[in-house]
Amino acid sequence: MSGAVDLSGLKERATQPPAPAAPAGSAPAGGTGLAPVVDVTEATFQAEVLERSMQVLVVVDLWATWCEPCKQLSPVLEKLAHEGGGNWVLAKIDVDANPGIAQAFGVQSVPTVVALAGGQPLADFAGAQPEAQLREWIAALQQAVDGKLTGPPSAGPVEPEPEDPRFVAAENALEQGDFEGAMAAYRLVLNSEPGNTQAQAALRQVTFLARVQDLPQDVYDTAEAQPDSIDAQFAAADAEMYSQHPEAAFDRLVALVRRTAGDDRTRVRTRLLELFELFDPAEPIVIAARRKLASALY
Repeated sequence: MSGAVDLSGLKERATQPPAPAAPAGSAPAGGTGLAPVVDVTEATFQAEVLERSMQVLVVVDLWATWCEPCKQLSPVLEKLAHEGGGNWVLAKIDVDANPGIAQAFGVQSVPTVVALAGGQPLADFAGAQPEAQLREWIAALQQAVDGKLTGPPSAGPVEPEPEDPRFVAAENALEQGDFEGAMAAYRLVLNSEPGNTQAQAALRQVTFLARVQDLPQDVYDTAEAQPDSIDAQFAAADAEMYSQHPEAAFDRLVALVRRTAGDDRTRVRTRLLELFELFDPAEPIVIAARRKLASALY
């Protein structure tokens, strides 16, 4: 559910969170700038649940209008959310109106409640629960994520941090399609700050983007016709990655690892590890692919 890096844009994830969309009759709670209760749709799920959970704990209430236990549980959750003052957010989702979200969560019955933090599910339960138990559950989750999230935004204006001119130069070059210039700018940062993780990640992504600019239109046909051509398989894997199908790209190269040996196998393994680095190492798709790679090597 956390999703993969958006390689099609190759731009940094927005550093500022989206403005909170409060439902009618609800206002941001005192001091935090967040509405404690939000109605979420498939269109707003990314912003209001996944991205919001980078700031605070988000408790997702999956309900339906015909569900009697939902009518017992939802008001209690709303009460607790308002008491929380925006320090955690209750995201209400009508499963009938948003079947894609219900499918993503694997909902088998309603009500189902899922807590997320950092874009990842932490805990869940199904069915109505007594208020005291809900209080304990939420308190335990807040304690578990304490200090691990960015926290709610201030209700007042925040002075933006001054932009690093080195990164501005790199971003300007990228916007103009000057990939070599962008890569040079990021390398300049790394020359003086080898441990700068932002520059490392940006350089990897821009290098990838520069590589996919000249992929041929028949990249998949060529890969199918030349299954043992490393270059053809690399090109097809890049195309799959750029098209937001990282699992397919990983599987393609793992299969190629199995079919190669010696220096060729080292070359394929190195390219696969480079693609892994385009993602958070904790991403489930990366973890699964690393297991497949280990199996292919040993």
